Amino acid sequence: MNIILQPIATVKNSRATPIDDNWSEIISEIELADDIPTEALHNISDFSHLEIIYYFDQVEKDKIVFSGHPRGNKSYPLVGIFGQRKKDRPNQIGLCTVELIKHIDRKIIVKNLDAIDGTPVIDIKPVFKEFQPVGEIMQPSWVADLMKHYWKLD
Repeated sequence: MNIILQPIATVKNSRATPIDDNWSEIISEIELADDIPTEALHNISDFSHLEIIYYFDQVEKDKIVFSGHPRGNKSYPLVGIFGQRKKDRPNQIGLCTVELIKHIDRKIIVKNLDAIDGTPVIDIKPVFKEFQPVGEIMQPSWVADLMKHYWKLD
């Protein structure tokens, strides 16, 4: 079975290459594709956070992996691709929860989106509290080490 998706928007920001850290400094504009009506964003500013689903369009097919050490760091364990958030994924799908800063006509301005300039957006969903995890979130200790510079600047 094939699944065919068309981008509904495009990311515009100052990050031209997929660098691993310091994403908090990046403010992104997401502009709707020409075939998506403006009303698709009506009342989106009633939400503080959105989930952006996007396509890693610059990942080369021969770079896709199914397991590896996160960021190639051998001090981290060997982890399957579905146990990490690496961009070199089988379907090249990215997902990020962002803070909505502003909605202007056919654009939304967001913070904490880890997608580079020109990235195609597949979908935008509002964050509902009721869809958030209930209880404590568990993760291995290597994740905190890997993420320590991802969002904040040091």
